Amino acid sequence: MLHQARLLLRLWWRPASAMSGILDRGSLLFACVGALVASLLLPSHRTPLPIGFYAPLLALAAVYVPGTLLVANLLGRRGGLRTVFERDYSPLLTCTAMAWTAVAVPLALAAWVAPPMVLLPLAVLAGLYFLVLMFFAVRTVAGASNGAAAGTVAVSWILLAACPALLGPLHLLSGWLASPLFLLFVFYYLGNRISGLGAGLRSRQNFRRMLEASALNPHDAGAQYQLGLIYQQRRQYGEAIQRFQNAVAIDPREADAHFQLGRIAREQGRLNDALAHFQTVLDLDDKHSQNEILREIGGLYLAARQYEHARRELASYIQRRPYDPEGLCYYGQALERLGDAAGAREMYARSIEAARTAPPYLRRETAKWSRLSQKYARKLA
Repeated sequence: MLHQARLLLRLWWRPASAMSGILDRGSLLFACVGALVASLLLPSHRTPLPIGFYAPLLALAAVYVPGTLLVANLLGRRGGLRTVFERDYSPLLTCTAMAWTAVAVPLALAAWVAPPMVLLPLAVLAGLYFLVLMFFAVRTVAGASNGAAAGTVAVSWILLAACPALLGPLHLLSGWLASPLFLLFVFYYLGNRISGLGAGLRSRQNFRRMLEASALNPHDAGAQYQLGLIYQQRRQYGEAIQRFQNAVAIDPREADAHFQLGRIAREQGRLNDALAHFQTVLDLDDKHSQNEILREIGGLYLAARQYEHARRELASYIQRRPYDPEGLCYYGQALERLGDAAGAREMYARSIEAARTAPPYLRRETAKWSRLSQKYARKLA
């Protein structure tokens, strides 16, 4: 209980870390009870109707969280909606309920003492901070990029705005929902479904605990690498780097860890560090990750403006994987910088075609490179 309260308080000064902690060790029960208590403290919910104080939680659970998952899946294409719902509903509901509690409790306390003219700006600020917390929640649970998480939250405010409209109908249905016969019916027919709501969160936490237990073995580089991938997916690069470095310290020939360290370093602009890790991977296996090591090195040289080196690495990569839109786009950029406009146009055209003919489950990932290739090709027209 004390640890859950600490996670809740941490949302105010370290939201990214707090959301990760909630995903790893959070309790759906604590989050829901906290949301109920926060709603009960709000003066606007001092009502004799039995459903009044838990209407916000119902609206979040029945409308906002499912809608947010739908939007995130549309933007990120993370799998079938049923699979995404079973995997991510309870983790996102836990994070959302904790976020609601974090903003509602201070607002409720202020509402008892602050005048209306002060309370309205505070309510607006609380709503904005709730959206900030939801940005970190979506990024952590769904592993979404910053852009996709921001887009999801930007659309989800419409769902959030629709939630208050549901409170009236919920009040009208309060007597029916609070009926013992109705509750007995729900428990009898939907008990298994309701008990399974937390399965997604429990499976994530159990997997994390098993990895943490494995990581206690000083010779298990694989466990450290897997934990690094979890943090990398959540955009917690500091923790990810530490885990990958632990894996490399245990086994210097852990090519996967070197590869991920190189990718993070390149993304952060530490090009020399990235090159050192990529070169280690190349020495260990020049076909690592389906030859993507050559593409990463080519992209690195491109960022460093060493265009001839980039061209050489990317030419080797394209020979091995001639239908990768990202590699073709990089190769076109290298040729363009070297003054080969005709070759660059050809590579951009091939990148666009490769993205267009990619399997459906890869279309959203390859669309970025198609758009970039079209942009660069227009400049050369």
